Amino acid sequence: MNISGLPRLRSITLAPLSLVALFIVYNFAVFFFSNAFLPSVKAVVNSTGTFALDDIPTSGNARIDRLILSAGEKYGVDPRLLHAVIWKESKYDTHARSYAGAQGLMQLMPATALYLNCRNIKDPGQNVEAGTKYIRLLLEKFDGNVVMALAAYNAGEGSVEKYKGVPPFSETQNYVRIITSRYGKTFHPLFTPENARIEFGLAQEIAQLAPQK
Repeated sequence: MNISGLPRLRSITLAPLSLVALFIVYNFAVFFFSNAFLPSVKAVVNSTGTFALDDIPTSGNARIDRLILSAGEKYGVDPRLLHAVIWKESKYDTHARSYAGAQGLMQLMPATALYLNCRNIKDPGQNVEAGTKYIRLLLEKFDGNVVMALAAYNAGEGSVEKYKGVPPFSETQNYVRIITSRYGKTFHPLFTPENARIEFGLAQEIAQLAPQK
């Protein structure tokens, strides 16, 4: 009995064609909707042959972004980490000053700034460079352990050594938690500046942020 009212042979003949058509439409829809609305990202090939996404944050100020990238390139520090530190320290406010006297983007204490050869703590360029140099020194001291380096940056190296880890201070513990959460890593490889330039895609980023002539 032909319940559908259509010849049985015709239904059988059209079935494969219908499946092929549905397959084509489905794959086209999946491809289009899964890619059309993805954010545009760039990728660079690092020295290990893998791709690194161009995902460095921005302060919203091209000049500050250039300072962070340049300091990261000079000292081999991931600018993503620098952005996370600066965001927590000053929210990118070049005039920020704490109740304890820390100043600038990276909230340097005057004595620390002097030790790092920062002559003008209020100058954003000198402030970022000195803070980046200090983070590099701490990363080297703690073998790339971001948690320990951040704890030392906030509470002092002596406190970290005394407690053999993050000191039991709520301010320092929250500081480390917030920054590592934003950075997304607890280990920072100790690249040379030359290797860091490749691994972190710094040369490409700096070129893109170069002032227009």
